[in-house]
Amino acid sequence: MTPITQLSQLDLNASYSYADYLTWQLEETVELIKGKIMAMSPAPNVKHQSISRNMLVEIANHLHKKPCKVFHAPFDVKLYDSRQSQLTDREVFSVVQPDLCVIGNSETTPNWIIEVLTLGDNMKDVRLKFELYQECHIREYWIIHPYSQTVYQFVFNHEDKYQLHAMYAGDDIATPYLFPELKIDLADVFAE
Repeated sequence: MTPITQLSQLDLNASYSYADYLTWQLEETVELIKGKIMAMSPAPNVKHQSISRNMLVEIANHLHKKPCKVFHAPFDVKLYDSRQSQLTDREVFSVVQPDLCVIGNSETTPNWIIEVLTLGDNMKDVRLKFELYQECHIREYWIIHPYSQTVYQFVFNHEDKYQLHAMYAGDDIATPYLFPELKIDLADVFAE
């Protein structure tokens, strides 16, 4: 079998599993959302990377020596309906690379995902990933808009839906629902 080294070798209308994804040797970075290939935006710009790094530092410092860990892209996160037990790679059809995610030591699915938007992928992050993360019961999801310097905080509620918990902007102090003792100064996060 010929190795898959270019996106053009794949049928973008077909459905693929995580097992398929693991065999690809692509230069492009892709994600799978419900079996469909989603090309990621080109390499993030300085503003995106600064925000991601600043958030990583804040969260990592807070979680130091705690039972949760923060991970940053590129880092494959396999997602599936949380009502199912652990699945084989052939049975998983969604794998994403969020900018940041917090995972408990004994868990495989993140509790908290943070996406820093780029100009090229806003619709995917806002709509497709929102629906996917909600379906997979990710307990908290933050969407950060670098240019408007805003943060939308969604929390999974008892009706199995995301609810807008808070909106932060500029130099507000953002507080994760899952870690209320963590106070994130957005002036520091948005500083380059």
